[in-house]
Amino acid sequence: MTGRTYPHGVPCWIDTEQPDVDAAAGFYAGLFGWTFEDVMPADAPGRYLIAKLGGQDVAGIGSGGDGTTAWNTYISVDDADAAVPRLVAAGASLLSGPADAGEGGRSAALVDAEGAAFRLWEANRRLGAQVANQPGAWNFSDLHTPDPDAARAFYGQAFGWQVDDIGYGLMVRSPGYGDHLAATIDPGIRTRQAGISAPPGFEDAIAWIVASAPDKPPHWHVTFTVADRDQTVADAERLGAQVLGQADTGWTREALIRDPQGGEFSASQFTPPST
Repeated sequence: MTGRTYPHGVPCWIDTEQPDVDAAAGFYAGLFGWTFEDVMPADAPGRYLIAKLGGQDVAGIGSGGDGTTAWNTYISVDDADAAVPRLVAAGASLLSGPADAGEGGRSAALVDAEGAAFRLWEANRRLGAQVANQPGAWNFSDLHTPDPDAARAFYGQAFGWQVDDIGYGLMVRSPGYGDHLAATIDPGIRTRQAGISAPPGFEDAIAWIVASAPDKPPHWHVTFTVADRDQTVADAERLGAQVLGQADTGWTREALIRDPQGGEFSASQFTPPST
């Protein structure tokens, strides 16, 4: 296999089920410039589109969405069948799977100990997102939860994650991921991050934990990188989305957006502090 790979325990893929797949594809094509490959057989009961940016896999859009339309985050595992009982023992609940997704890989759906849904991905032909941290591509997934300590305990046991409080956020690290990136697709990762004074350990960063209000259900939230937050906001509204909020941080300019069928995500323009 060639391409970007994801070690066990690293978030690797995102997708969304939408009531109208074609409408969703039209929206995200207009917003991010995605093109699509329909990978479901013609006689299959549903549809699944692989979104591409520059010809490389970035996300998925599937049919469904009978309930709340949302973006899903997948975590890479070496063996989905072996991972599921370990996760259930750690406090997760199984929703579905493991099951083959054609020749792409094997997946399962679970809910963590606090109620946030997530999915597993055992890669075969589909290795995960092949473009990340570029305009129009996935940036990070954040776990929003009213109990960050419980989340740290669960995911630490489940996947060996470590969480650092760096003052302005809880950064989730998978130890050794930076070594994997440096040895595969990003040999200059540490030099580049040192040039922008990234926090220690950022090369291993795979997610963030965000403390949410007690009345908000825990969930995984997806963020996309954009070149210009304000332009993305204008484009999203023109395409029928609702902009729920905007915020500037020391490192980003962000917008919270609800797509026309109800899927919420963030758009983030990277604006590192001057050095």
